[in-house]
Amino acid sequence: METVKALLFDLDNTLMDRDSTFRSFSTQFVSHFLGHLEPDRQLEIVEDIIVRDADGYRDKDGFFRELSEVLPWRESVSPAEIRAFYDLNYSGHGALMKHAVESLGFLRERGYELGLLTNGKSDIQHGKIDFLGLRSHFKSIVISGEAGISKPDPAIYRLALDKLGYGPEETVFIGDHPVNDIWGAGRAGMKGIWLRRNHPWNDKLDVKPWKTIDDLHELRSIL
Repeated sequence: METVKALLFDLDNTLMDRDSTFRSFSTQFVSHFLGHLEPDRQLEIVEDIIVRDADGYRDKDGFFRELSEVLPWRESVSPAEIRAFYDLNYSGHGALMKHAVESLGFLRERGYELGLLTNGKSDIQHGKIDFLGLRSHFKSIVISGEAGISKPDPAIYRLALDKLGYGPEETVFIGDHPVNDIWGAGRAGMKGIWLRRNHPWNDKLDVKPWKTIDDLHELRSIL
């Protein structure tokens, strides 16, 4: 491959520890709305919400509607009220992935240009980026909610590359999702570094990771 000059990062469960973030938010959510329940029951409901969330890959409208229907409210709570609580509070629970900031700093010192490409609502994703103090590390940030297209649509990778100012042969994509990050970026012409998290690799995919890591610290020995 040609010399790597730029790196595109995913956000959720790559730079932000979404598992910890969503668990923290869910705990606040249950305490706020279901504080009338016994503590053990509240913990059970937190675990149930985490399962229903499916690592964030549920349609949010459907997810909030389901919670409105199934949770043991003292008084009924509408999907719109759940959405409002989520929009107001979720970003403030953001937790960094281990070695995220150190790795970004190291890569910038090595001379790489860094960009961020993430799926999600604009206000939520910007809120997380700012809460985690990540914005200053990136030359460009592309969010699907602003772009009107989402990973793994090839057009959003091309948009991210254009904003970063490099071609796909000069850029490596780093993310945790086999399809949205590695396969999608590969179809757009980029090599991918797969951060193994919650999604097992699908051997039927016609794009394979260039490298596989279990911790962002491992980027130091690759790039």
